[in-house]
Amino acid sequence: MKDRKWKLLSKRLIASRKQDIEWLKSITNLPILIKGVLIHEGARKAVEVGVAGIVVSNHGGRQLDYTPTTISVLEEVVDAVGGKVPVLLDEGVRRGTDVFKALALVAQAVLACNLWPCSKRRRVIEMLKDEFELTMALCGCPGVMDITRSHVRTECDELHSML
Repeated sequence: MKDRKWKLLSKRLIASRKQDIEWLKSITNLPILIKGVLIHEGARKAVEVGVAGIVVSNHGGRQLDYTPTTISVLEEVVDAVGGKVPVLLDEGVRRGTDVFKALALVAQAVLACNLWPCSKRRRVIEMLKDEFELTMALCGCPGVMDITRSHVRTECDELHSML
């Protein structure tokens, strides 16, 4: 029921976002990225109106208590855009393993550190880097390009294996 409510709300927002994106494109030549896409319909519509990229974000989950986690919808959004624009992951990144999972699910980049005060961001980035490199080594990935979808299992994978 919660997913259904979220998808209905998202579909209503898509129409208003389209007008906003068209207006922004009329006043600037800068690339426009849209943040807050969590469903495939929103991703496809964003590509149709010409955004330069998509940021998968639930805005920290603070807006709606039934918002899905970003990592759980990342693959849906990536599949929906079909490589036409880059997809970045925001929110839910606390460890280097989160960065690894996002890249394995084909995010082009991971945004992090917006939760920490400026004085701690350098240390947080170092921790994320160290944990990410350790995760890569433990998974047998000498470089970022060696990370593949086969390195992670999702709930969807588990459901398919039960069939």
